[in-house]
Parts: sequence; C-alpha cells; structure tokens
Amino acid sequence: MKRLALIAALLALPLPAQAHKVIAAVFPSGSSIEGEIGFSNGDMAVGEEVIVTAPDGTELGRTVTDADGFFVFTPEKPVEHRFRADLGAGHVAEATLPAEEVAAILGKPVIEAAPPAVATDASEPVAVAGLTAEERDFIAETVRDEIRPLRREIAAYKEKNDFQTILGGLGYILGLFGLAFYIAARRKMAA
Repeated sequence: MKRLALIAALLALPLPAQAHKVIAAVFPSGSSIEGEIGFSNGDMAVGEEVIVTAPDGTELGRTVTDADGFFVFTPEKPVEHRFRADLGAGHVAEATLPAEEVAAILGKPVIEAAPPAVATDASEPVAVAGLTAEERDFIAETVRDEIRPLRREIAAYKEKNDFQTILGGLGYILGLFGLAFYIAARRKMAA
C-alpha cells in the first residue's frame, strides 16, 4: 500500500513548464530606430503594437512589428525613447534607447541635461576606410539582416538547452528512486 501511495505521489509531481522569456532590443539604424521583439524559444511577436514614450510618459508614437518581429520607428525629438509592447499572458516587452543615441540619429543636441560628450561635426560625413555614408549604411543593413536569424537561433538554443537540462535532472532523480526501490525490494526478499 505504501508503494502504491509513493508511486501516486511521484506521478502527481508537477511537470516542468516550457517557459520562455521575452526578447526585446532596439538600436540606431540610419535615420531610424530599429527593434525586434520575440520570445527566447524563437517565436517572434508578429503584428504587435509598440508604444513609444518619453521618460516623462509622453507618447512619442506607435509602430507595429512585421512578420519577423521587427519594427522601425523614426524619432522626432532627441530624448530617451522607451519602447513597450504588451504581448498578452503577462508578457511585456520593454526596451530603451538612450537620449544620446537618439540625438546622434537626429543630428541634434539632447533636450535633457546630459554629461558633455565628445564633440563631433555631424554635418560632415566621416570616411571610414574610404567608404561613403551610403556604403556604410548598406554594409550595416546587410550585417543586421544576416545577424537576425542568428539571434533567433541562439535564443532558441538557450531555451532548448535549459529544458533538456531540467529533464535530465528529473531523469537522474527518478533513476535514484528506482535504484532505491530495487535495493529495498532485494533486502525484503532476502529477509
């Protein structure tokens, strides 16, 4: 009877949930801000509305994610931009782009008081290894496009690896219980 109760108790143990985390990132992209929203299991947030606000809570605008979970927002004010998307079921994506980076996109000074930065003349194109601004933008866009699938694969791998580790740990525990039951049964038969 005790064995039956123990087996029933072991079967009633909760199984691990396949949880996933929200992934949200924003970064400057030419004269815009580009971002991505998805989950650590590789699923991307498709067709989700992203609300953009200033630090004081003023809404700066809205955008929607595309079929790959990416969005583009064109800033108008050189203030910190906070991106927020409610994905449902308690999942909220939040990301922030500092005012300094937004100001660099717009070529304007930061509206808020900020520590002094190294002065550069944004009106002159900077030559990097003999490349024009258009060539640099093209290279940056190409690299971003190539990196996107890698980000998803890495996040999915991390999630899968964590789940496998949990299952492996449960397997060891159940194996030890089985070994203990086997030894107890052998002792009982020997007595």
